[in-house]
Amino acid sequence: MPKTYRVGILGLCHMHINHVAKTFVEHPRTDVVACADTVPLVPEKRKALFTREWNREHMLNELGIPKSYDDYREMLAHERLDIVACCSENVYHPQIVEDCAAAGVHVCVEKPMAMSMPHALRMARAAREAGILMMIHWPLSFVANLSKVEALIQAGHIGKPLEFRLRIGHAGPLAPGASHPGIRDKGEDLTESERAATWWHQDATGGGALLDFGCYGAFAAPWILGEKAQAVFGVKANLGSPWAEADDNGVMFVRFPGAMAILQGTWSTWHHGVGPGPIVYGERGTLVVEPGTNGASQVRLGRAGGGSEIFACGPLPDDRKDTAHEFITRLETGEPLHPVLGTPHNLEAAAILDAAVRSAANGGMEPVASATWARGRGVLCM
Repeated sequence: MPKTYRVGILGLCHMHINHVAKTFVEHPRTDVVACADTVPLVPEKRKALFTREWNREHMLNELGIPKSYDDYREMLAHERLDIVACCSENVYHPQIVEDCAAAGVHVCVEKPMAMSMPHALRMARAAREAGILMMIHWPLSFVANLSKVEALIQAGHIGKPLEFRLRIGHAGPLAPGASHPGIRDKGEDLTESERAATWWHQDATGGGALLDFGCYGAFAAPWILGEKAQAVFGVKANLGSPWAEADDNGVMFVRFPGAMAILQGTWSTWHHGVGPGPIVYGERGTLVVEPGTNGASQVRLGRAGGGSEIFACGPLPDDRKDTAHEFITRLETGEPLHPVLGTPHNLEAAAILDAAVRSAANGGMEPVASATWARGRGVLCM
């Protein structure tokens, strides 16, 4: 008889938990038995759309999860779990992975992997030593546009890629008019003081736009360029949120051996004006991810000497169509995760982010930790 996987949902402070939990609730081989939160460093001031209590009610009332815990450690102690899906504050990722590893529970962690390289190494070491599967969840890996860009580069359409650009963001988490795919109700607007009390705007919890949205570039650039980053110059700024601790804009300039990347994350943009990208410039052409018809994205190929061609982004395979299918397929088959979801690639992304944070603090370009450096600290990047 096929195994049914018992799943716990962990962390209610992040709006992505609603979509991630839904994929596990709808998977035919899972039983989502409980949800649980972390203990916040600063209590939120009231319930509104995508705050902790709103997310908890959504888990219980809309997704039908039967039980809720205030502290995830109680859930780990009282529930017999196979899988935990974690969307906690960034600062708690290493402790949560270590706790799941100690309990023998596989864990799916929301992007970014960690707020620092030491945290990322703790996570990688704990998962490896316990023999659990750890997947880092990147929403961009479950849409087909980056896979299409990768395929077009490998087919030689633009020659060697030389530059990668990505600017991603919005008006800020829990900003007035905040919305989320699949949920139409926009709820009440939070005041500045109420937003400042959420983890997003606190440095100690791993908040800020550079980590939240800049991480997408740190994840995507090495994937698409096919090279390991060497050095980063990072800039962080709080341009429109004087009531908050954390940055609301961040930029990374990343040097690769044969290419470069410009990666931006913003919480102060109501409309991008142009598509956020990514854009990949190559020796013989340019690839641009842009909106297509019926809400889908497409890739426009601009050729040297003029002319262009549009490529549709087809659906991903069934075993990669969402978070739960990817995770459970790998548990069932023992096959490796898609490369960008596993530990080696995410240690690379964490190293880029770590260098960017250090650079923003000291004003100079910072080296990116290598796989050799990670192996020297007990983590095999295989």
